[in-house]
Amino acid sequence: MALKVELKPGERFILGDSVITNDDQRTRLFIEGTTPILREKDILRLDQADTPCKKIYLVVQMMYLSPDPRQHHEMYFDLVKQVLEAAPSTRAYIDDVNSKILTGEMYKALKAARKLIGYEGELLGNVSSA
Repeated sequence: MALKVELKPGERFILGDSVITNDDQRTRLFIEGTTPILREKDILRLDQADTPCKKIYLVVQMMYLSPDPRQHHEMYFDLVKQVLEAAPSTRAYIDDVNSKILTGEMYKALKAARKLIGYEGELLGNVSSA
């Protein structure tokens, strides 16, 4: 079954190792295959990875897009260790990301990492309001 992707005018997405930009009209694409696809709303750029959990998301994103995700494992586990030491309450979120990575569900790992970022935002909000 093909993946249906609807793009807004000017919206970009990553297909494999290519960035594709839509023209000035709404477009619908049907994509078949196993090449990784990331819509613009799911892409985190390096300059946006300004918190530890966003850095974890960025590395998971790199794993998802990479032909060999193992090359990013060391960086991922270093970041996870730092986050767990600083905020042990993130363990359930990190365990969810880890389980998705271990089962090869890299897109679902990205979604789980997005939840980790949300939780980190809550923690940072609590610190700044205290």
